Amino acid sequence: MPAASASPLRFRDPGHDKYHFASSGTVLVRCPRCERQAQVVPEPRDAGSATPTWSTERRLVCRHCGLSRKRDRTRPIASYWYGNPEMNDPYFQAPLWLQTRTRHGLLWAYNPEHLDLLRRFVQATLREHDPWYEPWRKMGTIGRLPAWIKQAKNRDEVLRGLDRMRESLVS
Repeated sequence: MPAASASPLRFRDPGHDKYHFASSGTVLVRCPRCERQAQVVPEPRDAGSATPTWSTERRLVCRHCGLSRKRDRTRPIASYWYGNPEMNDPYFQAPLWLQTRTRHGLLWAYNPEHLDLLRRFVQATLREHDPWYEPWRKMGTIGRLPAWIKQAKNRDEVLRGLDRMRESLVS
């Protein structure tokens, strides 16, 4: 009797927009002073206020060297890459901690939650998304991924890159 084939790993696109992981909490960066893992965190707000947004003020903090910087309000929030050799955070322009090169290009994530979403997407053999007629869902985080990340032939290499980034996390 032939062995039953395993059911495919499923991924359902949560529909996050491209700003979700940068604006919803912590962004891991390389400290400008000591080059170790630091965080860009939202400024503390009133207890009754909503969750952090893109425009919430941020602070760069490093628990290794004690660096603490508040974002200069005159400096714009910049979420572009334009072929830089490294991906930077949008608030302080510090290099992201979670990034690695593959032979196809730069692989990066803002934080462990972003890294987990990428991993679940890449390892899935069945990828589901909202119907084509819902345009606000088409160009979310998953829809904006480069084609080389989405291709099944690159799955093993991309997963190795994501694993390298996961190993670099400091507890």
